[in-house]
Amino acid sequence: MLDISLVVCTRNRSAQLRDALDRLSALRPSISSELVFVDNGSTDDTAAVLEQFRLNAPWPCTVVYEGKPGLGRARNQGWRASSGAIVAFTDDDCYPADDFLDRVVECFADSSLGFLGGRILLFDPTDLPITIQPLERRVELLPGKFISAGLIQGANFALRRTTLEAIGGFDDGFGAGTPFPCEDVDVIARASGRGWKGAYDPRPLVFHHHRRKTQQDALRLMYGYDIGRGAYYVKSILDQSLRLACLKVWARMVLTQSPVKTLRELKGGAGYLMAMRRNRVRSGNP
Repeated sequence: MLDISLVVCTRNRSAQLRDALDRLSALRPSISSELVFVDNGSTDDTAAVLEQFRLNAPWPCTVVYEGKPGLGRARNQGWRASSGAIVAFTDDDCYPADDFLDRVVECFADSSLGFLGGRILLFDPTDLPITIQPLERRVELLPGKFISAGLIQGANFALRRTTLEAIGGFDDGFGAGTPFPCEDVDVIARASGRGWKGAYDPRPLVFHHHRRKTQQDALRLMYGYDIGRGAYYVKSILDQSLRLACLKVWARMVLTQSPVKTLRELKGGAGYLMAMRRNRVRSGNP
């Protein structure tokens, strides 16, 4: 088994993907590693771009295809096609630091650690300072601790393969491409609820080149995150191992955040419950 696999999911962003591939090809990890790309139903030339990269990749590279949109579903395809003891994830508009994979493995030297998040900085200083995590101190996350959205982000996180296997991986109904962009925090919350210790550690670093520059871009993104956060809260409340901790955190947030944000979270939670009901009806268990 390899030390680590790096999974990158992409959909219809071949121009941005080319920039990311240039930087990924420069990585020279000192540990055994591989790249796994998931083409999440792209209709542009993403497949050709990935195949060309695979043929010339400087280290082992696998490309898999998932036709149904949804980042949670795509990440599941990625880690199941990988062979690393640790599975790290980043996005198709992110550039890992040269030592990224080595630093992730270094953090997992603690055998009790089940999941990890790392630092995210802006690549382009003219982009809006959003979807980043510049925190420079380590944060320990004890088992059963409810994890607030934003501390660990999908652009830079990793889990042990044994952790992913134990919790069944990601929720296929969550992530970009679905109504609920929260697959990252949901998977680590479930890991925490099942007894795994986690951490945020600033040593693994990626640079996010998200290219959002207007307030309208930010508002549109934050709207989706509010909806996703509400779905995450409601799913956590339905999980007995997370219920009490989630209720405490959400209640505290409602007291300090804007009513508009709370209404969006409630909308996301209601949407999640409706989606659950539709799925039960389709499966014959109304």
